[in-house]
Amino acid sequence: MGNTTSASALQGDARLLAGFWLGVLGVACFAITLPATRLATGTEADPQLTPAFVTLGRAALAGLLSVAFLVLTRSPWPKREHWPALGFAIAGNVVAYPLLLALALRSVTATHAAVITALSPLATAVVAAWALGQRARPGFWICAVVGSALVVVFAWMRADTQGGFGFDKADLLLMVAVVSASIGYVYGAKITPELGAERVICWVCAGALPLTLPAAIWLWPSEAGAIRPASWGAFAYVGSVSMWASFFAWYRGLDWGGALRVSQTQLLQPFISMLFAWPLLGERLDTVSVGFALAVVATIFISRRVR
Repeated sequence: MGNTTSASALQGDARLLAGFWLGVLGVACFAITLPATRLATGTEADPQLTPAFVTLGRAALAGLLSVAFLVLTRSPWPKREHWPALGFAIAGNVVAYPLLLALALRSVTATHAAVITALSPLATAVVAAWALGQRARPGFWICAVVGSALVVVFAWMRADTQGGFGFDKADLLLMVAVVSASIGYVYGAKITPELGAERVICWVCAGALPLTLPAAIWLWPSEAGAIRPASWGAFAYVGSVSMWASFFAWYRGLDWGGALRVSQTQLLQPFISMLFAWPLLGERLDTVSVGFALAVVATIFISRRVR
């Protein structure tokens, strides 16, 4: 009896650990979304693909991949009780977050956006506690708040060296995007145990396809040949990875490791975004960023040990 209990405990710990690292993998894929989206849309001075097309086009691409996956795996239709959660995930992850992010990245750098969206872990943890009834000890919340505070301090320090911070329209768009994504993440995770991580994101993308595919065709750029190949490549990434494949790991990680705890891996996202913004966009990575990144990583690993 004791051996059985020990084996079950070890399996439970292994599942939690696997969920944590799947969360890290999903976050790494999400992090590249910011520089990739800016590369796809261009800037106000040098526009490429429109934010509306990037939003709906990436969702349409993910929707077509999802339909192929669902057909090939002969997946059953979701039950009626699953559709409300799928609806929240569609609204948050397919429409609101990509659109608001694309609009904001026309006027701010990927590095700036990465810092603002670093509030995602705290937002996701709050939504998970409210929507899923998950609870954690005070030590976990202390780590979550400290990690988020480090990100805010980093933002102000960085802004001060660039002439001041000051919230503007883009910052508001990014904050609403964070809340929207958090709601989508949690409601997607809520039905993952019944549908499976892969089928959740596939049904989310396929469910939005009647809207996204016609809209993407209508918004197709009239001078597609004038768009830089790098922008098309970035668009392909956000459609096939950011909007689709990365959720295979992310939803599974939220399910296995617990949405509230795994959400803290999102604190890594701004720093991974900065790392990739350097080769993709030429944005500078400095020692201050690395130092704050290490401090944030420390809060994540401490929070994992707070059972």
